[in-house]
Amino acid sequence: MSVIDENQIKYLEDKAKQIRRLIIKMLAEAGSGHPGGSLSSADIITCLYFKVMRCNPKEPDWPDRDRFHLSKGHCCPALYAALAESGYFPIEHLWTLRKFGSTLQGHPDRRTKGVEVASGSLGQGLSVALGMSLAGRIDKKSYRVYCLMGDGEIQEGNIWEAAMACAHYKCDSLCAILDYNGFQIDGCIKEIMNLEPLVDKWRSFGWHTVEIDGHNIKEILAALEEAKTIKGKPAIIIAHTIKGKGVSFMENVLDFHGRAPTKEEAEKALKELE
Repeated sequence: MSVIDENQIKYLEDKAKQIRRLIIKMLAEAGSGHPGGSLSSADIITCLYFKVMRCNPKEPDWPDRDRFHLSKGHCCPALYAALAESGYFPIEHLWTLRKFGSTLQGHPDRRTKGVEVASGSLGQGLSVALGMSLAGRIDKKSYRVYCLMGDGEIQEGNIWEAAMACAHYKCDSLCAILDYNGFQIDGCIKEIMNLEPLVDKWRSFGWHTVEIDGHNIKEILAALEEAKTIKGKPAIIIAHTIKGKGVSFMENVLDFHGRAPTKEEAEKALKELE
């Protein structure tokens, strides 16, 4: 891995905090949405957009860009915040989230600059990423494909069909990332459909597998760099995260899976994120 200095780490930590502030502000303005999973994935998305991925906001369809697919589409506030901070569209556009006529829908839509493919129907994203990876091979492109999945989502059989196919076709340009925060809409993952032993499952499907703290910038960057070195198989990063990370009264609280903060809660959350 290339050496990452402390100034870069601090920059990414500050950027992730800004992403979290924007998530809270836009959801409070919209009055609906999914804060829990958006906040848990903020550090991962920050590292991708502000350090790792090759992308150009001035040319969103640049043929050689790296591809990012948000399979857990309901957590699009984190993606929208990163896109706005990157310069794909003005920050002010975030306040139109979920409003009639806005391109910022409650799930990602191709009308939004920087969004590759619409998502939201859970379980389908890894298949989309597989297609992107194979397309790059056919077109002789060197871009990488990143797919962020939710843990409740991988209870879907579609994910495991795609996992088998990705390994079969040796898609080493593909890196999946699992936001393993332990909760889904109906409750605790372990109680609804336990995923463990998760590392063993992915390895048995032929994937290079890494486990990390999904809020530790150094670990995220190291895992993403490691994934680039893997040849002949896809890689998955199992990122252990906290639902609602960064806002104390939202952390590991199921209610905030799909409930936007009130104005008062938003003010309290933003004070914690100063």
